[in-house]
Amino acid sequence: MSKINIIGSGFSGLAAAAYLAKQGNTVTVLEKNAHIGGRARAFEENGFMFDMGPSWYWMPDAFETFFNNFGKTTSDYYDLKKLDPGFQIFFGKGEVIQIPDNKEELLELFESIEKGSGDKLTTFLKEGEFKYRVGMQKLAYKPALSWLEFANYEVINGAIKSHMFRSIKNYVRSFFKDERLVAIMEFPVLFLGARPKNIPALYSLMNYAALELGTFYPMGGMRKITEGMQQLAMEMGVDIITNCEVNKINATHKLVSSVNTSQGEFACDALLATGDYHHIEQKLLDPEFRNYKTGYWDKKTLAPSCLIFYVGVSKKIKKLIHHNLFFDRDFEKHSFEIYDEPQWPSDPLFYVCCPSKTDESVAPIGMENLFILIPIAPGLNDTNELRESYYTKVMERLEKECDDSINAHVIYKKRYCVNDFVTDYNAFKGNAYGLANTLSQTAVFKPSIRNKHLKNLFYAGQLTVPGPGVPPALISGKISAQQTINYLKKTNHEALV
Repeated sequence: MSKINIIGSGFSGLAAAAYLAKQGNTVTVLEKNAHIGGRARAFEENGFMFDMGPSWYWMPDAFETFFNNFGKTTSDYYDLKKLDPGFQIFFGKGEVIQIPDNKEELLELFESIEKGSGDKLTTFLKEGEFKYRVGMQKLAYKPALSWLEFANYEVINGAIKSHMFRSIKNYVRSFFKDERLVAIMEFPVLFLGARPKNIPALYSLMNYAALELGTFYPMGGMRKITEGMQQLAMEMGVDIITNCEVNKINATHKLVSSVNTSQGEFACDALLATGDYHHIEQKLLDPEFRNYKTGYWDKKTLAPSCLIFYVGVSKKIKKLIHHNLFFDRDFEKHSFEIYDEPQWPSDPLFYVCCPSKTDESVAPIGMENLFILIPIAPGLNDTNELRESYYTKVMERLEKECDDSINAHVIYKKRYCVNDFVTDYNAFKGNAYGLANTLSQTAVFKPSIRNKHLKNLFYAGQLTVPGPGVPPALISGKISAQQTINYLKKTNHEALV
């Protein structure tokens, strides 16, 4: 039996904890905040229950696979509801397009907007299904420690057929010309950290996930997932300690021996760090044990940060559904102001999640729970004055597009932005989504999942493989757990199933 410490209780940390405990190890999760879940924490105020981070439940098979690995199913921990419509997009001037869950209705919708696009969508989604199988079931599970992992016919052929070296912008436009359809197909990559022209077409797999597999919601909120993972981990003997910030990793020439925390020192045989990779490298490790120097991180392209408003409204808003995208402004301009010349956006697109449309438990009766998000560049100067100015802009547009009085009925509001991501998660430059999924930051080009100097230190989370997003975080936890097991196997003869 080995003693393993894990830094962080987000999706990757909880997943790794469960896998490691399954082998009979003594596992302790050290969480700096008062509540588990990392970016998927939740809070309650005035009868409103707000999910703080992830709000989209895509790729349901990834969640099911995780719980199945322990002889469980998602239904053992939470109830899923499939949304129909999955989401809607406001294009301005009263034009709103809802994306139905029904495949035939979806094809008819595309055909009504652009002649011939129904058949093209069928082909697009069929190719997306192949990419999904290659990307999520083959490539994503590689630890990416060497290119040799990818040196077999199936993977190489799959990568080529997945249009790895073609941009999603070029790929989408080879199928669709109408800008509304282009926006529908490009929006899932908005949070991958680059403009569509710089994101590999492999990621059209996200369109397959959104349009073919569908959009789901765990009743009670996204927090129900991490609560279920916590319950599973604790059933297996994992010890989770909150309000326990790690401030130093103690290492000898080749091994981590312990970590110092706000609650004392914790010895270990292996350490798995799922907190912010940059913070762990640059703040917790002595220079000689770091994988990368400061200059390495400065050259990395980060996915966006965001400005979030958690809003409680004392009335129902008729034109909103669960997921709402406001593309009533210039997509290219907003993207340019995030990725090419980072600055506060002049006229941003934004997203509104209204889970109270689906789940009465997240708001008082007759009221709405709003999660409003504006993607922004990481590292921006973040002030209360700027936050409030954007709240005013967004609320004015929300009222206009919904043709409804909303702001006058707001009874609760909380703002969250760059400085909060730094404070709560030690997030590098206040990023919200990790590293951009560009070709030059794919696979072995990502920060390594294994420390090159300390044999028993491993990493997981959105700044390493396979990348940002909730399903990738679950996978990252499994990969890192496997690497830890491989190290311990030399003496403990363990194996991860």
